[in-house]
Amino acid sequence: MSSKVICIVLGGGQGSRLFPLTATRSKPAVPIAGKYRLVDIPISNCINSGIERIYVLTQFNSASLNKHIKNTYHFSVFSESFVDILAAEQTPHNTTWFQGTADAVRQSLHHLAPHEFDYVLILSGDQLYQMDFCKMIDEHEAKGAEISIATIPVDEADSAGFGILKTDENQMITSFIEKPKKDMLPGWDSEVSDEMKSQGRIYLASMGIYIFNRKTLYELLEGNTRTDFGKEIIPQSIGTHKILSYQYEGYWTDIGSIPSFFDANLGLTDEIPQFNLFDKRSIFSRARMLPPSKLSGTSLHNAMISDGCIIHAAHISRSVIGIRTRIGVGTTILNTYVMGNDYYQNLEQIEEYKLQNKPLMGVGERCYINNAILDKNCYIGNDVKINGGSHLEDGDFGTYTVTEGIIVVKKNAVIQSGTII
Repeated sequence: MSSKVICIVLGGGQGSRLFPLTATRSKPAVPIAGKYRLVDIPISNCINSGIERIYVLTQFNSASLNKHIKNTYHFSVFSESFVDILAAEQTPHNTTWFQGTADAVRQSLHHLAPHEFDYVLILSGDQLYQMDFCKMIDEHEAKGAEISIATIPVDEADSAGFGILKTDENQMITSFIEKPKKDMLPGWDSEVSDEMKSQGRIYLASMGIYIFNRKTLYELLEGNTRTDFGKEIIPQSIGTHKILSYQYEGYWTDIGSIPSFFDANLGLTDEIPQFNLFDKRSIFSRARMLPPSKLSGTSLHNAMISDGCIIHAAHISRSVIGIRTRIGVGTTILNTYVMGNDYYQNLEQIEEYKLQNKPLMGVGERCYINNAILDKNCYIGNDVKINGGSHLEDGDFGTYTVTEGIIVVKKNAVIQSGTII
């Protein structure tokens, strides 16, 4: 498989709907599940599928992502495998940044040219799912497709956020509609499994996962200025190219907003989570030489605790605790994603901060935190109460934001002792 396919992971735009998590980093670099980055998901799916030539296209806030890729993905010097960053670049022939998904790939074609491959797999850098791309490529070949699109059944409510398509009896796409309103949906239902029907998921949505034949991709991108796959390239290719719908019915979510990001992380703490981190298919990430986590006097319920934590909390429930997190005595954490820290404060620094009555890195003593995301390297003092919910107004409040009741404490924020949010 590795000799047939080369992969492009799209780093996305500014990620404004994930602000403030994207204030200093790109969407694919946002930490997820306490120890990974979002970009680890598509890259791991590729590696588990035997696809080991991967380009990651970036443009906004790319330093953090570049560092993660450099420190994480190393293959044998005797192999042709790689995970490389392709940052948007201005050249004498092109003075613009990436204008969209298709334009990003177009501007990167000259980097692909030296490689031998039959197919280009194009992925998004901000989705959570586990997929064997070998099966999709096998079906692409078997059906003689020029383009394949991974599709997933969605219900009426979710269809407004996706491109919805129809297929013929051979699963070839015959029509496409972008983000249809409710009154446009009659006649757009598709043949799906009985399980999907029972859930009302009868409309096929594009997942933004594409396979292109090499020749087809070059033909569609060269000599024009079309900038987007979903809005231009795919719809305008229906009827002129054989476009296959590869139907997928596993877990998949697009991490496009704070609520979806929050739900995806907390969903990992379920008794049987929809996204299974404990699968034989590994999620690869940076190998950190961290000590085991140390807990003292803490009651845990549906919690995920990452490496290197020092926890004295009273109670942690339905929460994900990221690497190197320190939590003080008597603290309660509910329905919260604590991203953790990039480094430890040493004992001398801790004593100095205590003498100056400054909050330590991590979460202090006797705190109550509910419905929140604490970004990296937060300093939460003692007796702090952070209680998210529908009673709060959305907005940006300096050290934190509120989105649909979810409080996001910003990276490196200092929350003084006794603060109530």
